[in-house]
Amino acid sequence: MKLFKSLLVAPATLGLLAPMAATANEVTVNDFAPAEELAITNSRVDGLEARLNNFEAGSFSETTSASFSADFAIGTVDGTSGEEAVGTAYGFQIDLSTSFTGEDSFDVSIDAGTTDANSVLDELDLNDASDTLTVDGISYTFPLGDKMTVFVGDSVDGSSLYSTACVYGGVTDVLDDCGNQFSAMDGGAGTAAGASFEIGNGFTAAIGYTGDGSSDSSTNGLMTKEGLDVYGGQLTYTGDSYGASVTYALKETSSTAETTYWALNGYWTPEETGTSVPSISVGYEMGDPSTGVDTEQWFVGLQWDEIGAGTLGAAVGTKGAINEGATEYYQYEAFYSYPVNDSMTVTPLIYVAEDSTDSTGIMVKTSFSF
Repeated sequence: MKLFKSLLVAPATLGLLAPMAATANEVTVNDFAPAEELAITNSRVDGLEARLNNFEAGSFSETTSASFSADFAIGTVDGTSGEEAVGTAYGFQIDLSTSFTGEDSFDVSIDAGTTDANSVLDELDLNDASDTLTVDGISYTFPLGDKMTVFVGDSVDGSSLYSTACVYGGVTDVLDDCGNQFSAMDGGAGTAAGASFEIGNGFTAAIGYTGDGSSDSSTNGLMTKEGLDVYGGQLTYTGDSYGASVTYALKETSSTAETTYWALNGYWTPEETGTSVPSISVGYEMGDPSTGVDTEQWFVGLQWDEIGAGTLGAAVGTKGAINEGATEYYQYEAFYSYPVNDSMTVTPLIYVAEDSTDSTGIMVKTSFSF
């Protein structure tokens, strides 16, 4: 029976194949038009590319740029209760910048991070906005005339246009502000505004303001008796190998109290790079509150910018502002910043922080920029 079915199927199959073979024999290369087919194909590709280009231009401005950075850190602190264990932390930041005229700049900073006040690595100056991306600052900077630049923003430093005379690039939270902690208005909270002025002959001046009027703060308002405002200014001189600056700030601490801060900063750099002579940066700040005792702090930092392929730095200073008559505690640190490539830098750090119980920290920070 199976043989009988096969005999019936075989002729039918041959009947189908015969016309296909005949058709194949009749078709030649001349029946195709290569130029016409390629033109149609190229036209379709060009049309798709044009649509993609229009989509890209409309979705992201040509004057907008984005930069990304990430920090990973590991280390331990010996001598402080509860911080002898090895800890890790990270920080991540996105910076967006757009220009509308070619001379202005609209900037947004978005970041995240895991360090906090209880972290082993809190001494490193990393982002601490938790694991959630948060807008860390938004500002608009624009020229006003030939010699004046103005900015307004929220959650940015009121001293954004300052030019503090310091070339030390430390990585710790205590010493990286060059002794200019409070007068610099670098808290980054509230509404901010400021301006800088090109005086000429190496001199520049700047003013800044931070107010209690941002959407995430109280409803006290800007420049009111209830709101806590900070006003400041700075005068800077920059020469070929040295610079100096004097900074002033008036910080309201309550509706009836305020503190006045003055800071002096200066630096000197060797005229030739690659020498064994380091640059020197110094800073001193004093605080005069309307109630309470005066405070002061100081800092000295040395930096060799070309030690091997990297940068070596060492600094000493008071551990923050010290009340008049109180015991002075100091912090010492040394770091070496080594660029592995154009986008990756490894920075080992060691520091000693004096207190009622001295502590020693050993940490390594790896930074990526892309």
